[in-house]
Amino acid sequence: MTHQRTLTAAHWGVYEVEYDEQGKASRLHPFSQDPDPSPIGLHMLSDEVARLRVGRPAVRKSWLEKGPGAASDKRGQEPFVEVPWDEALDLVAAELKRVQTSWGNEAVFGGSYGWSSAGRFHHAQSQVKRFLNCYGGFVRHQDSYSLGAARVLMPHIVASMEELMAMHTSWDVLAEHCKLFVTFGGVPRKNAQINAGGATLHHVKRGLYGMAAKGVRFVNVTPTAEDLDNGSEVEWLAVRPNTDTALILALCHVLYTEKLYDRSFLDRCTVGFEKFVPYLVGESDGQPKTPAWAERICGISAARIASLAREMAATRTTVSIGWSLQRSHHGEQPFWALVTLACMLGQIGLPGGGFGVGYGPVNLMGSGYPKYSGPTLPQGTNPVKSFIPVARFTDMLLHPGASFDYNGERHTYPDIHLVYWAGGNPYHHHQDLNRLRQAWSKPDTIIFHEQFWTPAAKMADIVLPATTSLERDDIGYGSREPFVIAMKKAREPLGEARDDYDIFQALAQRLGVAEAHSQGHASSGDWLEHLYEEARVKSAKAGVTLPPFAQFWEAGLAEAKGEKRDPVMLAAFRTDPAKHALKTPSGKIEIYSERIASFALDDCPPHPTWMEPIEWLGSRTAERYPLHMLSDQPADKLHSQLDHSPYAKATKIKGRQPITIHPEDAAARGIADGDILRVYNDRGACLAAARLSDRIRRGVVRLSTGAWFDPADAGSNRPLEKHGNPNALTLDVGASKLSQGCIAQTCLVEVERFDGPAPPVTAHQPPAFDVRR
Repeated sequence: MTHQRTLTAAHWGVYEVEYDEQGKASRLHPFSQDPDPSPIGLHMLSDEVARLRVGRPAVRKSWLEKGPGAASDKRGQEPFVEVPWDEALDLVAAELKRVQTSWGNEAVFGGSYGWSSAGRFHHAQSQVKRFLNCYGGFVRHQDSYSLGAARVLMPHIVASMEELMAMHTSWDVLAEHCKLFVTFGGVPRKNAQINAGGATLHHVKRGLYGMAAKGVRFVNVTPTAEDLDNGSEVEWLAVRPNTDTALILALCHVLYTEKLYDRSFLDRCTVGFEKFVPYLVGESDGQPKTPAWAERICGISAARIASLAREMAATRTTVSIGWSLQRSHHGEQPFWALVTLACMLGQIGLPGGGFGVGYGPVNLMGSGYPKYSGPTLPQGTNPVKSFIPVARFTDMLLHPGASFDYNGERHTYPDIHLVYWAGGNPYHHHQDLNRLRQAWSKPDTIIFHEQFWTPAAKMADIVLPATTSLERDDIGYGSREPFVIAMKKAREPLGEARDDYDIFQALAQRLGVAEAHSQGHASSGDWLEHLYEEARVKSAKAGVTLPPFAQFWEAGLAEAKGEKRDPVMLAAFRTDPAKHALKTPSGKIEIYSERIASFALDDCPPHPTWMEPIEWLGSRTAERYPLHMLSDQPADKLHSQLDHSPYAKATKIKGRQPITIHPEDAAARGIADGDILRVYNDRGACLAAARLSDRIRRGVVRLSTGAWFDPADAGSNRPLEKHGNPNALTLDVGASKLSQGCIAQTCLVEVERFDGPAPPVTAHQPPAFDVRR
């Protein structure tokens, strides 16, 4: 360690570590070169955060005394017993052997969904997958909660989401060339605090403010106006949630019937437009997708829809869509409709024109920094072929042997006896948490590596304490970020915490796969140098220069030196669609997909289509539950990470997550600002605190995710959640048979004032412990 400031990286930014005169890490500061640093991580050293650390290996009492599967329905209710490391490792190794011998590796689920550490070596998800692959494999998850529908759809019609995200037109190009920026779902800067692997220079604020300063006009189509700030004027079209597809189709209808579309671009760069038109004009279903038709569905006036379409066609226009729109029932459709709209405008590949699949969800989009290969821990080969779409986790546990559709194929849910999780919190990510709690009792054993006593850790059988990124050396790297960060160890591990790698290496020794797991590397330090130098060679081939490892580590960071460019999405494809063909079946953008047509899915047609969601404000369910609940990403944490920090706790009202509600909706229910509310539907109920705002559409409420799950009665099937976790209410069904993505944004609720004493929030308390006899 050094008394000078060192650097550390988290997903929401780079921080400078200050040391006191005794050489103890005492304070974190924002990265001095970051123009818009995130405050989220500044409290990582606080005593309040440390108070919830997992100090020693801990085993649920019944599991320890009676073995795997004992009183599994009591997970989260029984005390833990702390045990020595050797005993805990012996228990885990023996259980892995038992499950492998009895049922094979198809009975092991490697959960570990989540962002975990920003460090590229101590990345918990990579670590657990590498270890399980060394021991015969595991059942994996596919796709993500954030992008389940889009990840499956977009390769069929344009390109993978990873490719599209990395090629987004840069903010500088948008400022110079774009005249009209129309976004469905906003550009929420709070979301862009993060980047996978670590954001270094946050540029979304500069990008939006720079566009406004250059005179770009903004139209924000969203139920809440708070998700776009450009420092200037923004036109807000307060659309009904889950109805954007109808609105976009009406824009397409105006372009078509008024002959404002680009026939040349459609002919050169797309396929299937002629099969889409009969639906658009109503020949195939008897309903033309006119602005008047869309107005009845989405709540935006027909006149404004028509005039907006004409404005788009008359000037250089970028259309962008937020990721939240595909986290809905039939979530594939708004993304497909947006791409079709952009094709009809014919500006794809032109500076300042075309489309974006999310400016704002992460810091990556809009970056002009070069793309290069950073350090990545190899996970090895998984011999087990079984998998699930990530959002079907509860279905897998409840219905082993049942079949499910995914991306044109039929699969079967495996029978899981052991869940091994490292990094991530399923009691944050997943929908209908009461249903998940019922499924959670099915496996024989649930093992967690954790830093803190999160709700998921409290629901485990064996919890192994893991170090944080401040307690180990690592390397921070994010796609299209200009710096690689030397994340130098700032302090010794608290309690008996160990690195995930060291835990897995100790297990690998017990299971006879130590050499395969270590690959001859004697220490984590050896791995870091190896991975960095490997990445340095790959980056050089991409025209990006990084210094040797020793020089990088001494300096504390390395600038990825390469030609900075001003990318324009799909520019090469537009110039020569044959030479730069896409990876779609036709090599072009597919407005109508023959491949998806061959799947014959009743809930995902082969072209963009308006399909009523299972719940929305136009459905009969709205008669009982007349408010559409949005559960967006929080501004004060990454998902649920650091919900117990002073920064996140300061944003709560009376200890609860705030729920935003329109003043007229509040008045109709006798609700005042700051009141504790009961938010409920048939799936569950939670408590939240009212925050009144006229910048949300009437009939809509917003309850951001991230509050640690805190049921009042752990033994009840549908307990009152006390803290404000919206996933106590959300719907756990797939977006469609194509993607099986999560549909958290499709959720109707009612709210009422909660009178009387509210039960105390206990989410940020450690579990009970029992002294081993």
